[in-house]
Amino acid sequence: RTAGAAESADAFGYRRRNRKVQLNMLRLWFEAAAVLWLVHGCAGAAARLYTEEDPLVILSSSSLRSTVSNSSSAWLVQFFSSWCGHCIQYSSTWKTLAQDVKDWQQVISVGVLDCAQEENFDVCKEYGIKFYPTFKYFRAHSSQTDRGTTYRGADRQVQSVRQLMVNILQNHTRMDWPDHCPPLEPLSSVELLPLLGQRSDHYTAIIVEDPDSYVGREVILDLLQFSGVEVKRALSSELPLLDALKITTLPSIYLLHPNGTHTLLHVQKRLRFFFSSLLRTLPGVQRRLKSDSSSSTVGQMGTLLGKQSTEPWRDFDQSKVYTADLESALHYLLRVELATHNTLEGEELKIFKDFVTLVAKLYPGGGSVVKLMETLSDWLLSLPLQRIPYQAVLDLVDNKMRISGVFLGAELRWVGCQGSRAGLRGYPCSLWTLFHVLTVQHDATPTALDNTGLEGEAAPVLQVMRRYIRTFFGCEQCGQHFEQAAAVSMDRVQDREQQILWLWNQHNMVNYRLAGSLSDDPLFPKAPWPSPSLCASCHEEKNGVHVWNQDNVLSFLQHHYSASNLSPKYSLTPPRLPAPPPNPDPHPVQTSRPQEEEHRGGGGERKEEQQPEPRPGHQAQWGEDRSEVVRHREGGGGGGGGVWILGLGFNSVDMSLCVVLYVCSCLFLMFLFFFFKVRSRRWKLRHSRLHV
Repeated sequence: RTAGAAESADAFGYRRRNRKVQLNMLRLWFEAAAVLWLVHGCAGAAARLYTEEDPLVILSSSSLRSTVSNSSSAWLVQFFSSWCGHCIQYSSTWKTLAQDVKDWQQVISVGVLDCAQEENFDVCKEYGIKFYPTFKYFRAHSSQTDRGTTYRGADRQVQSVRQLMVNILQNHTRMDWPDHCPPLEPLSSVELLPLLGQRSDHYTAIIVEDPDSYVGREVILDLLQFSGVEVKRALSSELPLLDALKITTLPSIYLLHPNGTHTLLHVQKRLRFFFSSLLRTLPGVQRRLKSDSSSSTVGQMGTLLGKQSTEPWRDFDQSKVYTADLESALHYLLRVELATHNTLEGEELKIFKDFVTLVAKLYPGGGSVVKLMETLSDWLLSLPLQRIPYQAVLDLVDNKMRISGVFLGAELRWVGCQGSRAGLRGYPCSLWTLFHVLTVQHDATPTALDNTGLEGEAAPVLQVMRRYIRTFFGCEQCGQHFEQAAAVSMDRVQDREQQILWLWNQHNMVNYRLAGSLSDDPLFPKAPWPSPSLCASCHEEKNGVHVWNQDNVLSFLQHHYSASNLSPKYSLTPPRLPAPPPNPDPHPVQTSRPQEEEHRGGGGERKEEQQPEPRPGHQAQWGEDRSEVVRHREGGGGGGGGVWILGLGFNSVDMSLCVVLYVCSCLFLMFLFFFFKVRSRRWKLRHSRLHV
């Protein structure tokens, strides 16, 4: 018994130890699976860290050596790993840096290389990458054997790395100086004072600063992509220069004009962003296009001069929004862009109805445009049809019903959206402006969309804009970009103020992406908006990086796109309609009369008319004008005039045929009635006699 008990105890202990080993193995297996899952997740996330949309260069083993070796510009490359948590966290800072120095690319470029990619294992080993992230900079015109210099600084914030890039450029010798890099060294009083009073073909800006300041050098690099201005720097130790220019605060900017005059410029905030923005907005300062050459620039200027000789330039105030731009946007949208759709049905028809309703309810100022959109909206909502021909919409837009006070000019008159030549700005600019105005009007009149079917959406203006651009906007790639941005963040918009800021931020993102492209107007370069000259309080710097004060931006947008800031200058006015025929009714229906048309003396251009003031919410009360139809008489007889009903094109002949058919049908029905009445009487008499 004792031996059996001992044997059973040993067996029990063995099974217990075996079970424990199995549990440990199972636990290790789960831990390994979890680690692999996390690594795979990090790799997937890191693969999206940097994309082609970012203003940097994504390098690989096949492109690194050929890109940084013997390059005309210097390079700063981040070697990172896709599973490195710190690399993932730091990616937003690196993107901010790349965006901040985007205009420096001709002299120093920013790149990234992922060492976790299998194809990059060997090149990372070759370049001695042991830790992530590792920063290496390569001098311009470096040799094939150069493996770069590692930056070992502890501070890797944007301002510190940006100043590192400036130091990298200044450490170049005359032999390996980057091809397009301007001089960065300060000039002396002896070199600068003789420039005062001299004429030139460009502006010369002198930035005077302390010896440890980087503002002057950063502004010089910021203006690399712009022609028409040259930036120089001087130090505060140049006392003769400070006395001659009467500079008392630092840093300061002194401007020498091409005509020989010179003045000290006033800057709201003495920050790099304010200096750069001020110089970029000088008259004649233009962004160089990415594919520019001297011959193409000459050709563009010739085109601009030719355009100005045939189409007079319309002077405008950048602090105003012009109704002519809004009306031109609606004209192009309704008469050109929508015309590509022969019929509207299903989802297209619903999207168009929502857009018309949105404009009818939120378009500021009332007047003939609001009356047209209200008429169009009422017509669309009253029709039971599921399919509408575009021609019927066009007939109503062209006011072939001759409704008093309904008018939309059939002419493109860009004012704030005019470009330096045909094909630049114009319709895209005005469409952005229209939706900016609608977002602000929705915030100012929150109940305007009640009972329209749109009030249930958190951001109705943005949602209608998104659906319209996806369905009707002519630029397909532009629509895809907007749809991608909307899919990422539009659903986060929860109130009217966020709606205003989302559209503003998205518009700025588009400006960042298209700056310097062929679609960028050299006279109106795409830049962060609003500029410091329009809203100085909107701009701030945090740790040397430009940031937006969004509270001040919101206040600015609410004022800039408000109804009170709209300018009617250059707008077309409704023509005077012919007087209606005399009404024999002793109690005629009162309708509003069209405004008298005024003309400028000696000119053929119409003046802006005074429209009746709309009530709050812009719901113009125009009574029976909704159904008023004025007969357009041609010649002396009335037979040539046509009556248009619901824009479907019934004329007087059609109406006469309808009346004749109606009378004939009535006579025929009366004949049938009396015929069967007589027959029924005869039938009754016959049967009654047989019974008797």
